[in-house]
Parts: sequence; C-alpha cells; structure tokens
Amino acid sequence: MHISRLQLVNYRNFACANFHFNKNINTIIGENGSGKTNVFRAIRLLLDENMSRSALRLEERDFNRGLVDWRGHWIIISLQFDEVSDDEAIQALFVHQTGVLGEDPVERATLNLIFRPKASVRQAFAELAAGDQDGLLKLRESITVLDYEPILTGKSIADFTDPAVYRALVGNFDTVEFPAVLEAPAIGVRLPHSLAIQREVCFTYVQALRDVVAEFHNTRTNPLFALLRSKTGEIDHAEFDPIVTQVAQLNESIELLTEVKAMRSDIHGTINDAAGDAYAPASLSIRSDLPAEAEKLFQSLKLFVGETDAAHEDAIHELSLGGANLIFLTLKLLQFKYQRDKQSFANFLLIEEPEAHIHTHIQKTLFDRLKYPDTQVIFSTHSTQISEVSNIRNVNILGRTGNYCEVYQPAHGLTIKQQDAVQRYLDAVRCSLLFAKSVVLVEGDAEEILIPILVKAVFGLSLDELGVSLINIRSTGFENVANLFHVNRIRKRCSIITDRDATFFDVTPNPADDPELAKTKRDAIASAEDGNRRFDRLTGFAAGNPYVELFFAPHTFEVDFVAAGNRQPIVRALPEIYHQQAAIERWTDWIEEPHLATSGWAALELAKKTKKGWFAILLGRYIDHEVVIPEYIADAILFAHGTPSRNVLAKILRYRAKCSLDPDLEAVELASLTSSISQYEEGVIDLAGLRTEVLGKLPNDAILPILAKV
Repeated sequence: MHISRLQLVNYRNFACANFHFNKNINTIIGENGSGKTNVFRAIRLLLDENMSRSALRLEERDFNRGLVDWRGHWIIISLQFDEVSDDEAIQALFVHQTGVLGEDPVERATLNLIFRPKASVRQAFAELAAGDQDGLLKLRESITVLDYEPILTGKSIADFTDPAVYRALVGNFDTVEFPAVLEAPAIGVRLPHSLAIQREVCFTYVQALRDVVAEFHNTRTNPLFALLRSKTGEIDHAEFDPIVTQVAQLNESIELLTEVKAMRSDIHGTINDAAGDAYAPASLSIRSDLPAEAEKLFQSLKLFVGETDAAHEDAIHELSLGGANLIFLTLKLLQFKYQRDKQSFANFLLIEEPEAHIHTHIQKTLFDRLKYPDTQVIFSTHSTQISEVSNIRNVNILGRTGNYCEVYQPAHGLTIKQQDAVQRYLDAVRCSLLFAKSVVLVEGDAEEILIPILVKAVFGLSLDELGVSLINIRSTGFENVANLFHVNRIRKRCSIITDRDATFFDVTPNPADDPELAKTKRDAIASAEDGNRRFDRLTGFAAGNPYVELFFAPHTFEVDFVAAGNRQPIVRALPEIYHQQAAIERWTDWIEEPHLATSGWAALELAKKTKKGWFAILLGRYIDHEVVIPEYIADAILFAHGTPSRNVLAKILRYRAKCSLDPDLEAVELASLTSSISQYEEGVIDLAGLRTEVLGKLPNDAILPILAKV
C-alpha cells in the first residue's frame, strides 16, 4: 500500500493543491518558504502516531492567507492510498474505515482530516437568505476558531480540489448560498476512535537537520534513546541481572565513602543547630540513585564517533556539522528499520531536507541507496544534487504564487519517450530549472556567458535578483526541456532564445566568386534554410502554450549584437586578439563600418577565430552600462520575468540615473529624477509620468527602449 495522492485545501500556504505520489521513492522540490514542511506536517497529522491528537485541532494561522476572510471556510487534508493489500485483517480495517465505496475487495482507500465549523454554525450559514451579504458579514464576525471542529473521515469520493465540489460542500460566499445538508455523503464517514490506521502502519519522520546537537541532548528526540528503548523488551535477564546487582553494590559503595558520611553528619548537625531538636528531621541520609532499570541505564549511554581517525573518537557535539547530521540521519533510518521489522502492512519514511551540511556526493549516494522493499520514501529538498538523480516521474515541484503555493507534476501528460528525453537531460546537467521562478533557454555558450553580463550592466540587477534562470541547452533541441513548462506541468514562464540565421550579406551565386566565398555563400544559405525550418518547428511546438514564448535573433548573436549598436566593446577587445597595430586598425575599420554586411561579418569572424565561448569572455570584460541589449533578448527577459514591480523598476532606474548623470555637474537633474522615481515607487505618479521624466533627463539612455515595453 502506498500514498497515491495528497490534497490540501486552504491549508497554510496551499489554497488548492494536488500532490501525486508513486511507489518507492518520491521527491518534493521547492525553494525555501515554498511549503515543504507544511506538506510533511499534513501527512503526519493523518499517519504519525507520535503526533498528539490535539494537533488535529488546527488554529487560525493554519488557514491559507489568500482567503479574504477565513471564517466559514474549511481546511481539508485528504490522503488516497492505492494497492491496498487483500489480507483479511487489512481489508477489515479499510472496509470499516477508509475504503472507497463500491470496491470489493478494497484496492483504493481515502483518509481525510476536515477542519470545519461546528454543526450549529453550519446551520446558521444554511439559514442565510441567498445574496444576504449583510447577514453573512454579521455571522462571520461572530465566529472564532473555537467554533470549529476537526473530524476524520474515510470512504470519501469527492475531489476536494474541484472548486465546484468545494462550493457544494462548503457554500458560495460570493452569492451567499450554503448547503442545507449538513453532513454531505461526499466527505465520507466519520472514523471510530477504536480503529486507527496510525497504529497499523510503520511511519518514520526525519525532520530537517538544523540543530542536531540539541536533538541529541533532548531525551525525547534523541534517536539513540529511541533505538535503545525499543530494545529494552528484548534484554536477556540472565545477562542483565548481574548488572543490576553491580549497580546496587556501586550505590552502596558510594554511600559508604568517608566524605559522603561526613557530609551527611554535617548537614544533620547544622539543621539541629539552626532549628533545634524539636523541628529537625528525624533522620537524614545521602544515597546514590544510579538507576537499575534498563531504560534509565540506557539513557546514560552516549555515542562517540571517529570521524577522521579510527584511533580517536569524539562526542556528537565535537563532530563537524556534516558528520553529526549524517550520524543523526543514520540512527533515524535504523529506527525505521526496527519498526519496519514489525511487519506493518504499509511502511512510510518521510525525510525533510537531508542535504543540510552533507557533502554533495553523500547526498547523491544517500538518495540512490535509500531503497527499502515495500516502503514508500518521500524526500523534500532544495538540493540540485538530490533532485538531479530523482526520476522526473516521481517529482512534485512547489512554486510560490502570491499568497499561496502551487504544486506541479513535471511529467504529467508527457509520453514515456518525452519523459525519458527530459530525464536524460536532467541526468547530464544540473537541474536548476526545476527550482527556477522562470527560465530562459539558450542554444550556445556566447548567450550563456554574455546575457547575464548584459542584464547586469543595463539593469544593475542580476538575473538571479530578477528570479530568472538561464539554461544553456547546447543545441537547438529546445522541445525536450521546454516540454516541462505547460499548464498541465510546471506553470512557470519559459523564454526560448535561438537564431533565425537570416543572411546579412549578398549570397547570390556569382561565377566570378573564388571557392572560399562561394562556400561562405552556400553555408549562409543553408543556415538560413535551417533557421526557417527551426522557426516553423518551434512555432508549431509553442502554439497555444501561454508558458512558452519564442524569441529569435534575426541573424545570429554576434551579428545582432553589432546591429544593436554595440561596436565599441568589440573594438576595445581587439588588442587581446591581435598584437599588431595594423591588424587592430584594420579590424576596427571593419567593425565600425555602418553596413552590417561588413561589421556583422567581422564580428562573426572574430568569434570563429577565437572560438565563440572565449570571444564572449573577452567581450564581457568591456561591457558597461552604455551597452544596448538586442531587442529580442530584452523581450525574452521581460517575458520570463513578467511585468516588473514598482520596486524592481525603481531600482533599475536609480541605477541608470547614477550611471548616466554626473552627480556633481548635474545634481539638480539627478535629484529631480530620483524624486520622480520615489514618487512612482510610492504610487504618487503612474508609469506614463515616470517615462516622461526619464525621457527628459536621460534622452539617449539604453534603458529607454526597454522602458517603453513595460
């Protein structure tokens, strides 16, 4: 049996989320603050016997912050299990509790935690007249979290993430229409307390490894104590009885020490002197209280580890963070193995962010080896090393969107062939794209090297600060990766930047052409034809997908870099390519030629001569704030990032003002412009007013074409 689905409705940072899990190992990927811990807590509320039953009574802070008013809404946590064993005892449990109606034997089961208003409050909602907003407001104002109840149900058939189903169960707050039936069959039947799945499954949760030393000092959370306690019932009395005798003898020996007896006498005498015989205690003794019980004796045991030298062992608090975390994780895994040996009918192991302070190679090895038979393992992580070896079919990705988080299944709807193509790419390349807020895909090294430099030079902000990840596909086969970004998969923006490879010089064949020129023309024509086919292919691929947009360089990167007016960075880089002044002057003339047939050819030849990647590195040294980002690249960045917020746009324009205006010579203009930027940031003036101000103060600035697009 394994968890196949988790639904979260109005729970913490999840407004409406559907997680899908498979057997064996699953991974939940997400940046910090995306809700990975909340997902695990939701599962624990239903399956972890160590969670207090009082934890089921949720609090106001557990409601999703995106709700305008949480009062009256429900929190729903629903687990679905597949491949339920046909064992008679297991079937009995699920038939009585959580089995889905109509299946014999039960193969799929559900278990739900519903936090909802009590019956009297639901009745008050039902009695409201349709459209009575005043009555609704008055009723909601009277509700507190104490008017809520937690219930556990099974045998449910509802898709709680369907807005229509939710309105049918809870009501429509916009139209003030609430169901008259207070106990809808769709939520399932209440579960009796006498039967609890938690006691029948093996469930282990390994929390994020943030302060392992403190965990070892806490007798409740120390995994070594938990392991030792589990073994106390297996102790051979023939082995342990001599230890009990020795402890008793040791206690007696300590009590008979001369210093101990003298102290007892001094204490007794001092009390008599201070209080008198009438009020002094009748007797007083100092006793050794070393425990003779196995469990208490085990608590005195400490773990020592030789991290680097087998001849020297250190206590846990003396180990490196990585070493302590690895030991803690190992003990928790052993604790799970001990529990699993009890032959539960389902085994669940949840591990939260195991990568903390653990070497990248250990992370990969850990994930690859953590495979227990008949056990479902769920990792949460923001480690590219762990996610790199995760099977794309078993991944749930969390993404933050305003006040809530969404969950994406990147393999959903892809064919096996398409999944394998994505998996091969992720196996070969760091899969930072799975963590990205948005993505720009490029085809070569020049774009990978120079686009981040261009953005930083013009915007004053890095791509990372803008939340954009640049991924070099190293080919024009974008479809394999871009397939991930879709309304049914990862709902994040993806820009594809590639070359159209149109010709920029006369390619008409001429019998007078020398062989080299004839070949150059043939190659240019072939490239243009390839560019047209690529345009048609990718345009068809992206059609109808709002998350993928294409941005074509009219020719190729180096040519269009020059066409945008960026000749000086190339000229300044020439001394690093040629040492003879005559050659530098000759190439300078070609680069500064206004006709693209000459200047574009020269830029492309320089890139070929030095290799495109190295040429991009050289060029990057001479790019400053005056560079112009080619239009197709600027468009790609703006699509991936989305409309810049007032705060982001204000940062960019303050940077442009400092770069373009001399604060000593043009102090008045600088002060006026920065004042307008602040007014825009505060909402005093609109974007049109800001554009007018920037145009007046920075009439030829490189930011103006981009600002016009915002």
